[in-house]
Amino acid sequence: MRQPSFYALFVGENFMQRAIKKYFPVFVLPTFAAFIIGFIVPFAEGVYLSFCQFMTVSNATFVGLKNYKFAFTDSSFGHSFLFTALFAVVSIILINAFGLGLAVLLTRGLKGTNIFRTIFFMPNLIGGIVLGYIWQILINCLLSIIGQPLLALNSAAGYWGLIVLMCWQQIGYMMIIYIAGLQNVPDDIIEAAEIDGATKWKTFWRVKFPMIMPSITICIFLTLTNSFKLFDQNLALTGGEPNHKTEMMALNIYSTFYARSGLQWKGYGQAKALLFCILVIVISMIQLKVTRSREVQQ
Repeated sequence: MRQPSFYALFVGENFMQRAIKKYFPVFVLPTFAAFIIGFIVPFAEGVYLSFCQFMTVSNATFVGLKNYKFAFTDSSFGHSFLFTALFAVVSIILINAFGLGLAVLLTRGLKGTNIFRTIFFMPNLIGGIVLGYIWQILINCLLSIIGQPLLALNSAAGYWGLIVLMCWQQIGYMMIIYIAGLQNVPDDIIEAAEIDGATKWKTFWRVKFPMIMPSITICIFLTLTNSFKLFDQNLALTGGEPNHKTEMMALNIYSTFYARSGLQWKGYGQAKALLFCILVIVISMIQLKVTRSREVQQ
């Protein structure tokens, strides 16, 4: 069978590129329209509603900065921010440290590596609500054995319970990303370091670690945003108890918006939600800028 010539392949490729450039709006338009309808329009409407009192979007009354004044003076919202920030710092450190450690162990050619990868990744497949109730039962049983108050009466247990739950669910997912990064490190660079007399420890910190900074950037970004946005596990595990001391920002917004009746509470919740969105975006952008500046071009 006669093979197509290089010239024919070149002409065909150029024809396809011209066709794509000519008709790309046809393919982009459906996705762009869905993005406008599903995100931009609701977000813009949400910004407007944060300045209003309302029960439904059709009966909103503009009240200016009243909702934001309440959000900034609400002590429960301030406490939830501090609690969420402390939770995020600890969970980011633990999840990435254990995830990277497991990735290093599972890229050394040990027997049963694929089985261990599957086992560590499986908790990420379970829904947050289910995980929350499962760990609530486990932690309450442990507390009852050692004679401590139940999870809903012990804010310290609630905090560390959330940390353990988050780590158990997320470490396996971050491990997979770190494994991909470690496997992408060129073998010739590692061999050159070993020839120069570098130990395995120095090879990891001086060669591999800088080379996997893109993976570190992704993992820190994911753990940061997931920690700040945590809702379902918080709702199922502690519900914010005792006395809202373990209430994270997302749950605080939910409680403000849905758990109270009255025109003003919807606007208060919407203002908190917008402040929360801006906060997460700003912190995430700072993190991305800092970690990307340390990435090494391969």
